[in-house]
Amino acid sequence: MLEAETIQRMEWPACSPDLNPIDHVWDILGRRIAARPRPHATVRGLDIALLEEWNSIPQSLIDNLIASIANRCAAILAVRGDHTPY
Repeated sequence: MLEAETIQRMEWPACSPDLNPIDHVWDILGRRIAARPRPHATVRGLDIALLEEWNSIPQSLIDNLIASIANRCAAILAVRGDHTPY
């Protein structure tokens, strides 16, 4: 079907984290949790902290990650699926 519709396929690792903005959001969330002054004593405490940090991630940061997908695709094509600076 792709060929019939003249849709060009990109050859890159199917699960490339460079092309998945949510992977970068998870990384940001993990760093924010790790930077908190006290470790969480309970699962509930961790749950609350995760929700607080999730809600404090600026929408503009997520928008920028989404907007960068075209550049990410170009970078992956340029290195033929190898590592990128993202």
